[in-house]
Order: sequence, then structure tokens, then C-alpha cells
Amino acid sequence: MAELRLGPLLRYTDGSCATVWVETSRPCTAEVRCSDGASGTAPTFQVAGHHYALITVTGLQPGTAPSYEVHLDDTPVWPLPDSRFPPSVIRSSAAGDAVRVTFGSCRWAAPPADGKDPVGPDALDTLARRLASDPDATPPDVLLLLGDQVYADETSEETRRWLAGRRDLDVPPGGQVTDYEEYCHLYYESWLDPEIRWLLSTVPSFMIFDDHDIVDDWNTSAAWLADMRATDWWQQRLLAGLMSYWVHQHVGNLSPAELAHDPTWAAVHATPDGTNALRALAERADTDLASVRFSYRRDFGRVRLVMVDSRAARVLEEDHRAMLDPGEAAWLRDQVPADGSYDHLLIGTSLPWLLPHLVHHTEAWDAALCAGERGARWARLGERLRRGADLEHWAAFPRSFAALAALIAETGSAPNGPAGVWVLSGDVHHGYLAEASWPSGGPSVPVMQLTCSPVHNSVPLTLRLGFRIGWSAPARLLGRLLARHGRCARPPVKWRKRGGPWFGNQLMTLTLRARSAHLRLERTTANDTLHTVHEAHLTPE
Repeated sequence: MAELRLGPLLRYTDGSCATVWVETSRPCTAEVRCSDGASGTAPTFQVAGHHYALITVTGLQPGTAPSYEVHLDDTPVWPLPDSRFPPSVIRSSAAGDAVRVTFGSCRWAAPPADGKDPVGPDALDTLARRLASDPDATPPDVLLLLGDQVYADETSEETRRWLAGRRDLDVPPGGQVTDYEEYCHLYYESWLDPEIRWLLSTVPSFMIFDDHDIVDDWNTSAAWLADMRATDWWQQRLLAGLMSYWVHQHVGNLSPAELAHDPTWAAVHATPDGTNALRALAERADTDLASVRFSYRRDFGRVRLVMVDSRAARVLEEDHRAMLDPGEAAWLRDQVPADGSYDHLLIGTSLPWLLPHLVHHTEAWDAALCAGERGARWARLGERLRRGADLEHWAAFPRSFAALAALIAETGSAPNGPAGVWVLSGDVHHGYLAEASWPSGGPSVPVMQLTCSPVHNSVPLTLRLGFRIGWSAPARLLGRLLARHGRCARPPVKWRKRGGPWFGNQLMTLTLRARSAHLRLERTTANDTLHTVHEAHLTPE
């Protein structure tokens, strides 16, 4: 008899259909049955000895929230017996409803229930407990997970013990994961957490990777990549990481219509074992950037989300260095026409576009050094600094930073443009709001960087101090001096901090109604609750 190994995860939703992802113990037919008669079935597909299904549920009615069950070969497997959580539901929004987007990034798997948590309560666990215990609590309409859903290079003590039963941890990469099976273990560790499992079964989620999903500093530079390719473990790690990401995260980001035209989805289902077809995709992602796209677009009523891959789509050669390859940049431009079809533009990118001023100028200065602006010796120093200090955000790709600023200005300035442009990011293990402005004229609507991280992680005291100082006037002066030394062009956009920095495990919720936007930041407390530390209206009232 087939058993439910992982999931269900509620992924894509609209007014009439939804997708639900599961992993099963053997080949079977997976079915979702809703309390109002909506349903869907799908056969499992196989990758590396694991069996998965993505079930399209049809017949949903806008404005309803039916509960659902999961059956495998007609045997009910969800809800779990004696579950302490309410039934999982599929909410279908109606036209004109407000859209509540909760987002964050960087989540270490929660420790065992009997273990002390060294970094404090998990914000997603805490959100799940609040929603489960309070029938009147308003759930998010969508959960955006902006990177580092698993940590391939910073594994838990429990995972390292499990790895030690498979191979010698004295051989590189030691306690880091290496293959597809080990990646699956990370997802089990993270998503079998009871609170997370229930939360992801009842709140639609969309995801994008960041570096730790593969390895810290992933695709920092061409020199970094050459060093990694010289190891005897990197290629297996990269392919396994991309394959497991496609299965566990990426396919659920796509709509049923997109899946119907996706060649990899078709290839995986065309054979009893889709491993080779998926490995071929991962190999193309490594060697032919233009052939694979992990970015995607979702519309929630009149709210448009464009989720941008700011890791795998990079061009790393110093002479052509870019955050997005030309095809990806053109795709992004095509997704944001100012044609009046949406009221709010959300650009999701795991790495912040706008950083504390000192950090921004340091990254731009370092990029100039690495490009040879001050000669070969400075270039070698720049590369060491780039890797040692993680100087690889949008600011470290100056042409891409400026191109994104120009695209946002163009979209936000159009007569039929959105009421606001909101750049949602994580990565930097603290939260802040930064408002952009253009010295030579720009959008008349607000443009803001909204950064929220971590969901469940920590930040050393030295970095806390650095991020606080990075916004100060003396830090801005120091940054300008560095930029002058690097002969860096002046950024085309200015920005000022509107809130933060905030530290601790946290989530942001952006509520969008018609052409208004409201932000709430909540942080976990010692008594395992979420406490509001900042609220703001982001659009003129």
C-alpha cells in the first residue's frame, strides 16, 4: 500500500483550480477530494527512486475555502490520524479581495521538539500555531519563501549523524550534502516538522532558491566557480541540488497551463524513471544559461509577482558580468508592461536590490577592483574580499543594478503604471525598509525595498553592528570614498531607510487592496508568539 512520505503542499491557486504536491512511498494514483466536490487526480512520477505527484484540483469556486483530503490508490492518507491541526483547506480568492502576501527567507530546520532552540522560535512554526489555534486569525493568501529553504552546506547535528552512516565525513565535503538522496533528507528534516507540514498544506506557497540551497556564495564569480569545478564533489552537488529544487520547489511554482507546455515536465512523465531527463535539465542549467529558466510570474487578481532568479541566471565573466543573462533580462522586461493590467508590482529576488549605503558602495568598489579598474594586484585583493565578505548582491553587478533601476523607473512612471513597486528580498539576516527616489526624475508612485530575514536563523553581533552602522551618515561618506577610489559611476537611484534594521526571526506581510498597500513586520518572542514591531501604510492615504 502506498504511503504519504512528504506533503501535501498547496502550491498554485487561482479562482477555479489549484495544485497539491506530494511524495509517496511507491508508484500510485494520488487524488485530492474537496468537501465541496472539487477534485483532481495524478499519477506519480519517479526521480532517483522517489515518487512524486502534482495534482491539479479543478471545480473550485471563487471566494470559498473547502477542506480537502488526500487519497493514494483510494486510501485516505491526509489528514493524518489523530491530527491536532484543523483540516487543510484550499482558499479561492474572489475578484476585489485584498491580497495578503507573507514573506521571508533563511530557515534552518527547527530542532527536535525536546531540544533547546539556539536561535529562538521559528517564525513559520509560530505562524502555524497561531493560525491553528485561532479560528478568527486571518491567514496569508500566499507565502513567499525567498531563498535558503534548506541548507546544503550547514547541516544539523542529526543530519551529520545520518550522513556518517552513509559515508566518511573526513572526505570533502564532509558534513555537507552531496547527492539527491541526501538532499531529500534535508527536505524531510525541514518539511516534516508538524507545524510546517500543516502550514504548507493550507497556505499556498511560492519559492525561489538562494545560495545555501546549493552552497554558500554560489556563483559569486568566475574565479569562484573555477575553483569549485576543480573539486571532485562539486558537480554531483550542483546537479543534485538543481534536480531536488526542481522537484520539491520549482514545479509547484508553475501553473497547470505552464506545466502542460514544459518540456522537462513532459520528459519526466514520458518514462518510468525521469531521473535522466531531470539530470539533463540540471546539466543545461550549469552549462547553457539561456536554455533554462527558474524565474516565473504569478498574478493574484490585480497584484503581479515577478520572481527573479538571481543565482543561476548570472553571467560571471568579468567583462560581461551581470546578475541576469540577456535572455533573462529580456524576459523580466516583458513581464512588467505598464498597461494598466495590475495595481501593484512585486519583484521577488532573494538578494536585496537596495542595501545599507556602506554595503552598497563597498560592493560596487569591489566589483570595480575585480574588473581591473586599479590593476592586477587590486583585482586579486578584490576577489579575496568578494568571497570573504559575501560581496555579491545586486550592487556587485553595477550594470544590472542600474538596469533594474531603469526598468522600475520606466514601469512606475507610466500613466497606466502600478500604484507601487515593491522589491521583496531576504538573505541578509535582518529586516528593513528602504525607499527609492530618482535624482533626475522618476516614478511618482512609491518604490520600496522590503527585506525580511531570517525566518529561523541567527546573525553574529559583529554583523548586527555593521548593518546598523551601514546606514549612518559617516558610513555613507566612507562608502563614497571607496566608490571614488574604484572610479565607480554614481548610482542612478537614491534611497533612504524608512524602517529598521530589525533583528530576530521574523516575517513581513504586505496587504494590498485596490491601490493601497500596508506592511506589517512580526518577530518571534521568547514565549513563542509573533509580536508586531512595525506597521506602515506604504501608499498615500
